[in-house]
Order: sequence, then C-alpha cells, then structure tokens
Amino acid sequence: MESLIFKNGTIVDVRRETLVRADLLIEDGKIAGIGTFSGENEIDCTGKYLCPGFIDAHVHIESSMAVPLEFAKAVMPWGTTTVIADPHELVNVKGNEAMEYILDATEDIPLSVYVMMPSSIPATPFETNGADFTAQDMKQWKDHKRVLGLGEVMCYPAVLARDPAIMDKIALCKDMVIDGHAPGLTGDELKSYVEAGVMTEHECTTYEEAKEKCHAGMKILIREGSAARNVENIVPGLIHDPQDMKKYMFCTDDKHLDTIENEGHIRYNVKKSISLGMEPIQAIAMATCHAADTYGLDKAGILEEGRDADIVVLDSLENVDVFAVYKKGKKVCSEMFDIPVRPVKESMLHTVILKDLSKEKIQVKVKGKIPVIGMIPGQIVTQFLTEEVPSKDGFFIPNETYSKLCVFERHRNTGNAAAAPIRGYGITGGAIATSVAHDSHNIIAAGDNDEDILCAAKAIEEMQGGYVLVSGGKIKGKLPLPVAGLLSMEPSDKLQKNIDLMLKKAWEMGISKNIDPFITLSFMALPVIPELRLTDLGLVDVTKFELLRKKEG
Repeated sequence: MESLIFKNGTIVDVRRETLVRADLLIEDGKIAGIGTFSGENEIDCTGKYLCPGFIDAHVHIESSMAVPLEFAKAVMPWGTTTVIADPHELVNVKGNEAMEYILDATEDIPLSVYVMMPSSIPATPFETNGADFTAQDMKQWKDHKRVLGLGEVMCYPAVLARDPAIMDKIALCKDMVIDGHAPGLTGDELKSYVEAGVMTEHECTTYEEAKEKCHAGMKILIREGSAARNVENIVPGLIHDPQDMKKYMFCTDDKHLDTIENEGHIRYNVKKSISLGMEPIQAIAMATCHAADTYGLDKAGILEEGRDADIVVLDSLENVDVFAVYKKGKKVCSEMFDIPVRPVKESMLHTVILKDLSKEKIQVKVKGKIPVIGMIPGQIVTQFLTEEVPSKDGFFIPNETYSKLCVFERHRNTGNAAAAPIRGYGITGGAIATSVAHDSHNIIAAGDNDEDILCAAKAIEEMQGGYVLVSGGKIKGKLPLPVAGLLSMEPSDKLQKNIDLMLKKAWEMGISKNIDPFITLSFMALPVIPELRLTDLGLVDVTKFELLRKKEG
C-alpha cells in the first residue's frame, strides 16, 4: 500500500489534551510518523483538525434495524470507526446461532466491530425469551480475537444474591471487561455489585448517580441514543467537577437509522457536550482514548505511531463538522461498502410463532385505581402510576390519554399474552406493533382498540418480524425485519426511507413527537429499567423486582 501524508493539519492529541501542528505519515494502514514529511501522495489539511476515529463504547447494532454492513455504512461517514457491540437482542432470540451470526457478519466489513458476550439471556425470570446462553455456551466464544468480555450484567438482583448462574459468567470473564447495567442502584448494594466484578455503567441519568458509581469504581459511559438521552443531564456536572473525567466515555446504546441520519452518531455526543461547555479536546478524548483504554483497544483511539490510521478530519473543532473520514488510511466512501453481505441461515428468518390470539387475553379488569405505566419524554425509565382509567363493564377502555399496551409471546408457542394501560404514548385511531421488544423480543403493541391491536400482531407474524401500523383493520404501513424479527436485509438508504414514512404515519396517529414512537415502545417490555414494565407474563414492578400480577385466563 502506498504511503499517504496528511499535510499541514492540526492534530488533536487526546492523550495530552493539546493541539499539535504536524504532518501524519501513513503506511500500510497504520500511523508511521508524526512530524514533517513530503511525498507523492499528500492531502492538504490546512485549516483542518485531525482526530482519532470515534469509538462507540456500547451499542446494540440491532437497534438500527440494519444488518452490520448497512449499519457501518450509516455511522462511518459521521466519524465512528470502531464500535463495541453487545448482541444481546439477537442472542435473546437465537442464542449461540445469533452469536455466530454477529461475529461472521462483522468479520470483513470496514467498521471495526468488537463484541461483548451477552450476560442476561433472558434479562429476568419475568419474561419468555427464545434461547438460553449459559456460561458453558460462552466458553466457545471467549477466546475469539474480537470478543472483549461480558456484556451488560442486567440482572443485578441476581448479582446481589450471588446467584450461581450469573456468578459463573462473571468468573469466566474475570480477566476481561465486564459491563454493567444497574439503573438507580446505590449505597451498599452498588458496592456489592461492583465488588462482584462489574466494571462499567451506561444507565446513569443524573450526574449525581454517575459520580457515585464512578467513585464506587466504575467507568461511566454517557449515553445519547434515540430514546435515552443522558448527555444533558450528566455533562454539566462533569464540567464543574472534572477530576474523574478520564473515567468517562460515550456510547449510543440504542440508536435508529433516522436519528443517526439527522444527528450523527458518537459525533453527536461530542458536539452536544461541547455546546454544554465542555472543552472540545476533552469531549473528543471521551469519544476516543477513554474508550480505547477501558476496553484494551491498542489499535484505536489515539493518533500515534503504530496505531491504525483511523482519522476524522474536521472543518471545525467546536461544531465537530466532519470533512472526511479515513479507516486504516483509506477514505470512507460508498465504494468501501460494495462487498457481499454474509448469508443468513434460514432458521434466523423464521422466529415468530403466535398461538391463540384473542380479545379475551388482552382485557384489563378495572376496580378503582389500577397500575398504569407512565412514560417520560426523552427517557426509557417509566413511572409506576396508580390511577383511575376509563372503563366499561369493568374493563379498561383506551382513550387519548391512556393507550392499551399488549405483549404477545412469540418464541415458544406458549400463547402467553398480557395487557395494561400506558400513559403518554397517545396513539389514536389504530395500533402499532413490533417484534422488537427489549430484551426478550416478544411482540409488543399499543393502540386504542383491540381489533387493530390483534390485526397488527397477526401482521407481524405474517412478515416474520418488523413494525406495522394498523387503522380500521387496514395496514397503513409496515417495515419487515426478517432476521430474528430484528433486522432488515434492505440497503440502509431504502430502509431509512421506509422508517421516515413510518414515523410520519405514526405521528399522524397521535403519538407524541416528544418520543420516538418505535424505539420507545420497544423498551416498554424491558423489566430491568424502573419503574413499571409489561412482559408476556404480566406487569413487573422493577423497583421491587417482582411480577405485580400474573396473566389472567
């Protein structure tokens, strides 16, 4: 490979947090020198800033709804050159088969994809998922060159109880990185969680929570995704209390293609932090070397000799305007992605089985005040409300304020179904349903009438996964996601156009524009995020970590 010289640029030295006027010499895809160089292949970077490629420290590729190659095509032009992926969603559906798929599908794509082994399959005993993934299963993946450790340990009550199943997984990964997931955990319980071996946390929603967890020994991943947006709540506190800044980094966790298209990827975390008052070099360091240091990535995160030539060329340091992106010395362009998509096993394309759908299974009895899931704009946490809801003949009737939320089991042919009122979603004149329902990924639906809810669920089964909008018994929009009911096989640009159309139609049905109608709905079945969730087995009080009431009938 010919040598390449980036001339006359300003290098962002994220290790020393300084700016250096110098040339970068690239040979064989790596940084070969920093100084003054000349040659036949030069790129004039006068007035430009040269940064390390951005790193997403924790992401579920599945949340983009695109296969890994198409995900790479979406994020790399924004400067993201490395991600640490947790295939928790896919593995909940298909276990070892899904782990094999994600490693195979990311083997030869331009984006550097490292993988964490999902720890919580399923996340709790209060739901039905599609597959098991035990410590014994993990042994075959542990020594893979791109596997870095144990994915987010969501079942923190099991850790606190020192349950053998989760402790075996932690012990297996004792010399690797162990990611955490413990929203709101504090005090002695937090200390016990960290002492068990958990090392990172991406669920902080306030600076006070982040500071306590950092002082307890955790590295903090500040998340800015499509539904969970935590930068604005954490970064100002960190700016005024910066002594632990090197222990902080950025992640997206869950970000849809439409949000990436409109905002960017990790670049958005950086830009938003700068707008809140953080020094640009500090924000860039959080997007690069802090993550590289935490996860032991010795080829990424810093522009220094011997590292991969993953370079983001910026027009503006303050606005984080991306002029060009280079991956291992090659400019990121459309031709880079003209490679075959790895084939998908047929069994990964047939994962939706519904049994005995009926209106009787989704009736909610009303007697006085009953539990209601309260949505919070911009967050995936919910409120546990107890309110009087509209009813007829002793059963809940949805209206503009209270929608009906339903979950239908789709993996093991159990016929489980459950329903509850949800406040803040706002859908009227129909229903929306999806097979993307964190983390067990049963079918979740919300609507203002039972007929459209059941019609939407049946349409998901016919597509073998995806999103669908129904009004008056007619399908108004659909987005097939046939790979485990989570991913599309369409090119990212075509997928994005379909998503944009679906979003517009969803908002026309009254869903609040303060929430992402798809990704937020998907989180309403996640029983490890406070306070109240719905699974196929019923309502879960996450604070008490117990099933509130079992499915009737």
